[in-house]
Amino acid sequence: MTKLRPKIHVIGTGGTIAGVGENTLDYTRYAEKGIKLSISDSLDRIPEGLETIDLDYEDFISIGSPAIGPDQWLGLAQRVNELLDNESNDGVVITHGTATLEETAYFLHLTVKSSKPVVITGAMRPPTSLGSDADLNLLDAIRVAAHPDSSGKGVLTVLNNEIHCARDVYKSNTLRVETFRANELGFLGYSDSDGRIVYYRQPIRSHTLDTPFDVSNHDTLPRVDIVYAYGGSDRLLIDAVRENRSDGMVMSGFGSGTFPPIMLEAGSDSIKEGMAVVLASRSTAGRIVSTPKTSKLGFVVADNLHPQKARILLMLSLTLTSDVVAIQEFFDEF
Repeated sequence: MTKLRPKIHVIGTGGTIAGVGENTLDYTRYAEKGIKLSISDSLDRIPEGLETIDLDYEDFISIGSPAIGPDQWLGLAQRVNELLDNESNDGVVITHGTATLEETAYFLHLTVKSSKPVVITGAMRPPTSLGSDADLNLLDAIRVAAHPDSSGKGVLTVLNNEIHCARDVYKSNTLRVETFRANELGFLGYSDSDGRIVYYRQPIRSHTLDTPFDVSNHDTLPRVDIVYAYGGSDRLLIDAVRENRSDGMVMSGFGSGTFPPIMLEAGSDSIKEGMAVVLASRSTAGRIVSTPKTSKLGFVVADNLHPQKARILLMLSLTLTSDVVAIQEFFDEF
């Protein structure tokens, strides 16, 4: 028997989309107050447009996304996989703060083991403020998750009517509602003003069911740190990571992945001691490519992943292997 109404499970984690401000002009102070709407409260604000969708919901956590990291990612991945294993659920929506939204989305993009839609949304303005984007973003995310064309595309983000691939999306502006971008690659489609979900592109890089990353039995992840290059930077921070015995490191360099010579030397020393080191760029677009020198020294290159996403892929890679060649293959594929 064909199901007439899709069933979507909504998970609340807090963030601006659930924030409660002092008044309608509070666009910045609400985060410090820490008062949050429950996901039930958020859904009660958007009865329009959901008449043809069955909803379940839960509050997973209720915090600002600066407090979300590997522990929460593992819990979310395990919960989402559990929900999608249930045949009655057709998709999952997660509400999330925008600070680390792109990181949570990419982690789930690599670890969710289902072709069913998983959509993450947030807001730049709390629901108590004038011009809030909270309600519409939540409505759009649910519509996208319920749409059959959203299956098989990995984890998606929906904000400002735009549907993005979790691998490519990043936060580009501190306060504007159009903050989420996908570099020169472009977003995938619209959740548009006429209620239609329209796709123009789809992700090509492997994700979800086509990755080897299974975190169902993990309660911790390898520690990977990021070191940022700047004019005059030296080996101080790299040596701190090395002396901490971190499992891996991402070095965020200039432009196409260049570094002060002393930083490359320090990174090479870390590799000799058994640490996996990935070269990325502080630029927001473009690839990092191997050179004879960096390849000989044993560095992995991040392709076009931003440092914070290269960190996630390295963390997951290290759950399977410490072989540099195998890790580079992961970066070339995912």
